[in-house]
Amino acid sequence: MRLARLLPRLAAAPGRCAVCGGWPALPLCEGCEARFGSTHPRCRRCALPVPEGVSACGACVREPPPLDACFAAVEYAYPWSGLVGRFKFHGEPGWAATLARRMARAPGAAEELAHADLVLPMPLARGRLAERGFNQALLLARQLAADRTDAHLLLRLRETGSQTALDRTARQRNVEGAFGVEPLRARELRGKGVVLVDDVMTSGASLHAAARAVRQAGAVRVAAVVLARTVL
Repeated sequence: MRLARLLPRLAAAPGRCAVCGGWPALPLCEGCEARFGSTHPRCRRCALPVPEGVSACGACVREPPPLDACFAAVEYAYPWSGLVGRFKFHGEPGWAATLARRMARAPGAAEELAHADLVLPMPLARGRLAERGFNQALLLARQLAADRTDAHLLLRLRETGSQTALDRTARQRNVEGAFGVEPLRARELRGKGVVLVDDVMTSGASLHAAARAVRQAGAVRVAAVVLARTVL
């Protein structure tokens, strides 16, 4: 398996910070994490930036999303976009621990994770999983709550293709019906609190589609924890 072949060279952490080049350091040194990881007020339902003292953005007040809460650690910008790229596209799954640590520090995320019954990684399309060799959301979820992570309960029912060039409405149509719950295990979600995990949230269309599927199976609370949130 591709991931197994990568593990030997990931056993030792890099000697230099991947951002500033400082040595010796963790993959991301404390100085860079503090400099680029400062927290800002975010909407409690969609994790977009909001003014100080505001708990929910106007869009979520007018039309509440299917997520009860959403937590993002950073904006999808330098250096996080580059680190996510290394993690996902350049065969460096060892970044999961560093990125998950930052996710857990997002205000409210640790508390949400602590109270969740189940932590479900967003499932990756079969073709992308075969190409990449691992699901980045699963690696992050295991770092966040290994004892409650379930990789087989939430399913991707069909390929959706890239969402990059699509507007918000098209993204929502693209992922409609793309996620479902394992039919023989759906009862495991009844009355449960669930946290969905992903690396990047753009429009939220995929997370919302997954949240609706989990709710239909009986989950009473559905939240999401992501590393980075794009600002549309």
